[in-house]
Amino acid sequence: MNSFFNNIRHYRSALGQIVREHIEFRVQILQLARADIVKTYRGSALGWLWAVIKPSVTIFVFWFAFTIGLRSGKPVNGYPFFLWLVSGIVPWFYMSEMLTQGSKSLSRYNYLVTKIKFPVSTISTFVSLSKLYVHLALMGVVVVLFLAFGYPIDIYYLQLPVYLFLMFFFFTLWTLFAAPLAAVSKDFANVISSFVTAIFWMSGIMWDVNRIGSPLMKKILLFNPVTFLATGYRNVFIYKQWFWEDQFALAAFTVMLLGMALLALYTYEKLRHEIADVL
Repeated sequence: MNSFFNNIRHYRSALGQIVREHIEFRVQILQLARADIVKTYRGSALGWLWAVIKPSVTIFVFWFAFTIGLRSGKPVNGYPFFLWLVSGIVPWFYMSEMLTQGSKSLSRYNYLVTKIKFPVSTISTFVSLSKLYVHLALMGVVVVLFLAFGYPIDIYYLQLPVYLFLMFFFFTLWTLFAAPLAAVSKDFANVISSFVTAIFWMSGIMWDVNRIGSPLMKKILLFNPVTFLATGYRNVFIYKQWFWEDQFALAAFTVMLLGMALLALYTYEKLRHEIADVL
């Protein structure tokens, strides 16, 4: 019982410190988020525009492959397969970046920890925020695509900020959990990188989760946050469903979100004093 209450106190202490650090360094977080985009594409003539151009080229390739080349992929809920695919793969661009680059954020910005003594917890936030800026620009491309295909903006678009926030919050917590572990163990970062492709193919990005024959398997998949978020974006653009209508999916994601929050707080509390020495 004493151990349980000690853990609660540790979690509260870690959470309080993280909140204080974010309030104190809120201006620097915004500045470093913008600087992260510049740093990523430094040396190129178009600069940060490459953050939008590269995924847009991928989207064009998918359009050409499924519309002009293969001419495959049946319409989903009355929408062309290409639009169904794009509405799920654009959030995946953000999620895959956070899975890989997010876990390496402390190694990438080790000088902030070792030389400037910048708060460790805020690094995950500004890295996630910089990826979110790019994601917002790509979502603008998606909206334009739907308009170009003759599908106007409707009331379901109002829930886009909900999915944006949930995705940002979950993967910021993921980075807070994964980055310290990756800094301590390079094997952990390599394991994450090797599993990204598997996560892509198993999360319903390229296939319709709603067409799974087994209800049990579908429920198991909904405990995958990537599946929930990709399906959520498609609920906005394709399925026209509100986020609260599938109560099981929302409950499953909430469980995973709380679990990730606890893991992030635990890892941060245990490793934050060792990170500077490891880096």
